[in-house]
Amino acid sequence: MARPLPAMTTDTLPHPPHRLPVLGDVLSADAARPAQRLAELAGFLGPIYETKIWGRHLTVVSGPAAYAELGDEKRFGKHVGFAFAASREFLGDALPTAYSDEPNWARAHNILMPAFTLSAMRNYHDIMLETVGEFLAHWDTLADGDTTVDVHTDTSKLTLETIGRIGFGYHFDSFTRSEPDPFAVAVARMFAYIGRAGFRIPVHWLENAVHGKDIRQNARDVDYIRHVVDDIIRERRRHPDGQPDDLLALMLGTADPESGQRLEDENIRNQVISFLSAGHETTSGTLSFALHLLATHPEIADRARAEVSSLWQAGTEPDPVFADIHKLKYVRRVVDETLRLWPIAPGYFREPKQDTTLGGHVVRKGQALLALTLRVQRDPVWGPNPLAFDPDRFLPERARTRPTGIYKPFGTGMRSCIGRQLALHESTLALALILHRYELDPVPGYRLEVAEEFTLKPVGLRLGLRRR
Repeated sequence: MARPLPAMTTDTLPHPPHRLPVLGDVLSADAARPAQRLAELAGFLGPIYETKIWGRHLTVVSGPAAYAELGDEKRFGKHVGFAFAASREFLGDALPTAYSDEPNWARAHNILMPAFTLSAMRNYHDIMLETVGEFLAHWDTLADGDTTVDVHTDTSKLTLETIGRIGFGYHFDSFTRSEPDPFAVAVARMFAYIGRAGFRIPVHWLENAVHGKDIRQNARDVDYIRHVVDDIIRERRRHPDGQPDDLLALMLGTADPESGQRLEDENIRNQVISFLSAGHETTSGTLSFALHLLATHPEIADRARAEVSSLWQAGTEPDPVFADIHKLKYVRRVVDETLRLWPIAPGYFREPKQDTTLGGHVVRKGQALLALTLRVQRDPVWGPNPLAFDPDRFLPERARTRPTGIYKPFGTGMRSCIGRQLALHESTLALALILHRYELDPVPGYRLEVAEEFTLKPVGLRLGLRRR
């Protein structure tokens, strides 16, 4: 259950125009693209403002100085609210949805953190290479110069395949099945439902009347997903020998080094589901936006491709080893700059640990604060033309000239995304091999439109491919 909301600040913050009784700021909101709309509102409401819908208050922080201040772990912590609070009914106290003082959060974090360090990526590199190879084999069948590929659909298949194998040894066979795996379909549908959960109508009968079909479908999806994962856990318990050395094995066989306690099977199931949901959509979004940006900036694509060719000659079949990925400095900057312009999680929630001030305004203990990454990472503090795609912003000498604490596409502090190293390694590897293999052609007339569920993703993005 969600915890009760605190008393609101006594400060008067700017808010959108045309506020209505009960409904609040619905006339200024956009349920289809909420974060993008909040970023637009920040343009005239300023670096800190308030919005209210159905009686739920949210303080939006979009100025670089106040945003950086929210990273102070002594004063601020994660706020579990809105979609996160709503999704606790089917994800429970998994890592993304747990309150920071819940025992299972610390227990799971302590058990899993060693599996997500930079050095631990060595253990997953071969799996990533295998899944990217299947992805490329699929694209090879379409690289005729005339056919276009559905970029986000295919990158989602790739990243779901990767996290399924790394997480619990599950093969979705995304690129060989004639029909999608029903488990993959249910996971994708549940993830989309979670993303909309923050916009529930807080009147039960009315919410049921408006969204009853989606509610019932999600209940069926959750039951099915839980059944599949529970069966896998029971099978692992019955036959522990000869099983894959994956994240599920780690959770089943490892005790928290601090408390000595193990995770219960229900919590393990919730962790697996949260990894599948969040772990594939985030990386697939990054890859999709990066491919769009590279296709529309051929001079940057050529420079990245030249770096790739310095490692693996054009026309060869590369077999990258783990250490190769860390030599791809420019490709990694492409990933970083993509995440600056299009942070897949467009913001993250924080709350004061005690009453305090932020940007000159009083904020109360437990008050919901949205750190609006999407706006901050496009602020003029990034230099001239902050909306331009320029991977060299991340050259060390340029990075040193910027204020600290303004680049946080994976969140902040101890509640930042545990899988960030996995996402960065997979994104860099996949982009490098795609650039090595194909020329990317944008579709004439396409204009980028960005959808929001729980994450950002491009709508209708297709590219033409030509084998090099």
